[in-house]
Amino acid sequence: MPRSLAEVQTPGRKLRSELKRGAILDAAEALFVAQGYASTSVDAIAARAGVSKRTLYDHFGDKATIYARTVERLSDTLLTTISDAIREEIPPGRDVREALVGFARRVVTETVPSSEYAVFQRLTARQAQPPALPSSVRNRPERLLEKRFAELTRDGLFQATDASLAVRHFTALTIGIAIDALEDGEFEVAGDAGTDKIIDDGVDAFLRAYA
Repeated sequence: MPRSLAEVQTPGRKLRSELKRGAILDAAEALFVAQGYASTSVDAIAARAGVSKRTLYDHFGDKATIYARTVERLSDTLLTTISDAIREEIPPGRDVREALVGFARRVVTETVPSSEYAVFQRLTARQAQPPALPSSVRNRPERLLEKRFAELTRDGLFQATDASLAVRHFTALTIGIAIDALEDGEFEVAGDAGTDKIIDDGVDAFLRAYA
């Protein structure tokens, strides 16, 4: 079976292929954010990227796959940020309340205001008729936190027999409420006394349920 252009592995062609792939994803991201998924055509993505439709199809196959790869690329960046926050804010041996407060504050003050998060939200939460994303893309940050919560339970720091549910409770009580307050204009910036209090109170409520 003939290989597609994206599969040819000669060094020079591989580099050009990677550059074209990046250009397609950059173009798709800009158009999906500006126009929405439904209103963005493959022709427009190819034209903005400076490639032919054939090249675009060789790399991705269809618009739904381009959308999924665009979201996945942003998710990779956010996942690194969340992974770093978990490792640095919830290390073994740190007081569990201090660790959870530190993690939630860091997500609200560093990850949420980032341009990557803003674009990710525009691509996923505010699109009309986007294709469904696999759970492996949607829930990767939660899976990382679930693993850490399971370790904390194993170490006897709190009792979370269902780590997935515990993560949902934790994020709802802390990060979720803080984000809603910021989006509703209750506070001007993340990290002020208002959002800090939301997170402190949310962690306390979470620990009362799971201690």
